[in-house]
Amino acid sequence: MQNVVLKGHKNGYVIAIRADSKFEDVLAEVTTLFADLQKDKKRDSAQPISFNITTGTRLLSAEEKKKIEDVVSNYPLFSIHKFTSDVMLVQDAIEMVESKVVHLNANTVRNGQIEYIKGDVLFIGNLHRGGILRATGNVFLLGNCEGIIHAGYLSDAQAIIAGNVSKAQQVRIADVVDIISDDEEKMARDSEVVVYVNDLHALDYTERDQVKVIRPKLFAHMGGY
Repeated sequence: MQNVVLKGHKNGYVIAIRADSKFEDVLAEVTTLFADLQKDKKRDSAQPISFNITTGTRLLSAEEKKKIEDVVSNYPLFSIHKFTSDVMLVQDAIEMVESKVVHLNANTVRNGQIEYIKGDVLFIGNLHRGGILRATGNVFLLGNCEGIIHAGYLSDAQAIIAGNVSKAQQVRIADVVDIISDDEEKMARDSEVVVYVNDLHALDYTERDQVKVIRPKLFAHMGGY
């Protein structure tokens, strides 16, 4: 039984590697495969070809991927587009789940402290001045927030901050910052608002029921208000 199989699709070529094969056998067959492809290529047009390599329920290590890439690098017209598999590392799976979960956080964040959350957070704690509440996703506020609120860290400009931000020092989404105390109109707002990055890549403020307009995907995901 072959350890490596070349398949042609309308979107390109896929090299399937058997999940239970010894890597030494896989590497030998990959070497033979590309040598044969090079011979055929000389008889055809000299157009470059990229390959997706899929491993099913097997995960290749970085070293194993490098060895396959080294074989392919001997042939200038061939390249590897990507490696894919049907499984993932445990840590990657944990991070994916964390990024999709709304985390409940009731901590007290004092001056100089940073509270970091992967994914969305419902904050019911106490954020002191000089403290930073930082989440990679959306931030929903029910607690007392007098420090810095940062959603969409590092680069998710689609994230929002929802809740009472009237006492906050700053609100940040991705790389966009607004200092609340510099704007009397925003400081006067003591009800819940939604902070978001508008089309001009600046922070803007709106009411909760406008989430369905500014972030329809988020509104649908949350099931509406």
